[in-house]
This record gives sequence, structure tokens and C-alpha cells, in this order.
Amino acid sequence: MSKLPKLSGEEVIKILVKKFGFKVSRQKGSHVTLVKHEAGRKIVTVVPLHPELKPGTLLGILKLAEINKQR
Repeated sequence: MSKLPKLSGEEVIKILVKKFGFKVSRQKGSHVTLVKHEAGRKIVTVVPLHPELKPGTLLGILKLAEINKQR
């Protein structure tokens, strides 16, 4: 099992937007909502703007975004 990289919330948002086609929908406090429309479905994930995301938080973001951990 590969280790997850240590990333900040801003870094995760940049990756989701540039590589996976998400768009920033809105921000409420320190949480940013990202949306992607794919095959007639709406995929939504939320990223907290923390300096470093814990591995469980990062896995939750990837799960909501329907992104495989290996990608």
C-alpha cells in the first residue's frame, strides 16, 4: 500500500481542478466545495483549507470525488 503525500488543502484543490476537471463552486469559511459534471451526474467534494490534510481526510476527499487512490 503506497503512502499518501502530505498536501495542503490549496494543493489538493489545484490538483482536482487541473487534472480532474473539477470547478470551485463555493466557499464557506475554511471549506471549499468543488463540483464536476460527468456523464449526466454531478460529483461534489469538499476540501478544508488546512495547512496539511490528514491521510483520512485526503482519502475522504478522494472517495467523494470518485478518484482512485492510485491515480
